[in-house]
Amino acid sequence: QVQLVESGGGLVQPGGSLRLSCAASRTIFSIDVMGWYRQPPGKERELVARITSGGNTNYADSVKGRFTISRDNAKKMVYLQMNSLEPEDTAVYYCNARARTIYDTYRTREHWGQGTLVTVSS
Repeated sequence: QVQLVESGGGLVQPGGSLRLSCAASRTIFSIDVMGWYRQPPGKERELVARITSGGNTNYADSVKGRFTISRDNAKKMVYLQMNSLEPEDTAVYYCNARARTIYDTYRTREHWGQGTLVTVSS
C-alpha cells in the first residue's frame, strides 16, 4: 500500500514558486530521514534535498539557495518550498522516507511516494 503521498505539483512560470507536501499514512510509525527526489524527463532520478529527524538538511547544488526542505514531525509531513523555479526544475518529484511502520516498529525501511509533476514553463 502507498504510505507516502505527494501533492502540490502543477504548472508554474519561470521565476515562480511552488510548495510540495508529502504526507505519511497512518501505517508509518516513525520517520528518520525524509527527502525529495526528482526525475526530469528522459533522465534518472536524483536527490533534491533531505532532512534528518534532528533538522539537519542538505541540498543538491542545483537547488541551493532556491529550495527549502522542512518537516512537521507531529503531522508526519515533509515540505519542499521551491522558489525562483527554472525550466530545468521540470520533473516528477518524489517523496522519500527512511521509516518504521506499525507492522514492524524495530526495522527501518525505505518508502517512496508515487510522485507529483512539476512543470516550469512560460
